[in-house]
Amino acid sequence: MNKSFSSLNLPSPLLKNLETMGFSEMTEIQAKSLPLILKGEDVLGKAKTGSGKTVAFALGLLSRLEVERFRIQALVMCPTRELAEQVAQEIRTVGRMIDNMKVLTLCGGTPMGPQIGSLSHGAHIIVGTPGRIMDHLLKRRLNLKDVNTLVLDEADRMLDMGFEEEMETIIRNVPAVRQTLLFSATYPDEIRNISGRIQNDPVEVTLEGTHDTSKIQQLFYEVEEAHRIKATAALLTHFQPESSIIFCNTRQACQEVADALSEMGFSALALHGEMEQKERNQVLIQFANKSVSVLVATDVASRGLDVKEIGAVISYQITPDPEVHIHRIGRTGRADAEGLALTLCAPNEVARANAIEDYQNAKIKWTGIQAVRFHANRIIQPEYKTLCIDGGKKAKLRPGDILGALTKDADVPGDDVGKINVTPTHSYVAVKLRSVKRSLKQFNEGKMKGRKFKARKL
Repeated sequence: MNKSFSSLNLPSPLLKNLETMGFSEMTEIQAKSLPLILKGEDVLGKAKTGSGKTVAFALGLLSRLEVERFRIQALVMCPTRELAEQVAQEIRTVGRMIDNMKVLTLCGGTPMGPQIGSLSHGAHIIVGTPGRIMDHLLKRRLNLKDVNTLVLDEADRMLDMGFEEEMETIIRNVPAVRQTLLFSATYPDEIRNISGRIQNDPVEVTLEGTHDTSKIQQLFYEVEEAHRIKATAALLTHFQPESSIIFCNTRQACQEVADALSEMGFSALALHGEMEQKERNQVLIQFANKSVSVLVATDVASRGLDVKEIGAVISYQITPDPEVHIHRIGRTGRADAEGLALTLCAPNEVARANAIEDYQNAKIKWTGIQAVRFHANRIIQPEYKTLCIDGGKKAKLRPGDILGALTKDADVPGDDVGKINVTPTHSYVAVKLRSVKRSLKQFNEGKMKGRKFKARKL
């Protein structure tokens, strides 16, 4: 299989830009799907975040784009605002050598006014969440009659989040003659049903070997329902992972486990669909920058979370879908690191454990929870704290301004400053505990960009 981008029939501005981006070879999903996409075929792709699928469909829709026709020619639906913004940015980056191309994001959780204004000025490509796209459609602010490429990204997650009705309504407003690209991390029956309804003879493209489970030590523990929390706490102090994700099957369990672990002294936060967008963003930032050690999440909420070094994954409850289990444990053991996947199994979940054994075609290693004890003095505490600054991109703040304020103005050692995240309205910086007081004093009393900004600990 030729993996060179130059072997593809791509417009020269796109090829030139791929070169400047340092992209010479295609990823597996790109090599399998791009020739089909460029031929105008419908594609049903099984691939997860980070596989390179965004670049694949971006190149497809950009290669068909007629910039001089100021009409919406491509529509990309995503389950969350974070993913939609990420996808829109990637399309802009891949197509930056195409003059006057306009990509517009339409997502919930952001003000409607600016979106209405932007829509009135027109766009070539719309990227958004189903709920907000439908809002604009029903108010006749959005005209999709010129769409020739429809993309459903992370379609399984959109279904999990209850967007099926909105998706169906939007698709009914897109021309029947079009190219439809559907990407999903898993292939439940609902995905096959939707593909059958909205795609025309789709070619299935599967990315094999999404996770290398050989580097992951998997252990299953049989526990009584009432002892799950105790068992989880015992595993955390026994193995002492620097960072871990605990998976629960429901939002309620997720919140209960996070609260119980926090009371025991763990640095733990919940991540689930009932939380406000801003709160979810802050949780993700704190976990990614290592100022929180334990993330308790539902499968749906954790999608799109890209954290490289996760010491352990604990399945607090076994998922009914063995494929989802493999996705869970694939969060650990990334790159060259060894991974640890620990699964709690109540007596009523044994059938689910057997299904996982069949699916992975390997025997499960059972071990006794009785030998694992909870040690309060062995709870791992994060060495960083996240500081939130009330100013971001809109105030022209950049990571360099924040780093300079700490290392130059406050004399904080460079090694004490961790990840810096700048969002449109706020900035977040991870600072080692010993330098938190000095850093807060600098932010609240000093200036950046000639202005004062308030800061607080999260």
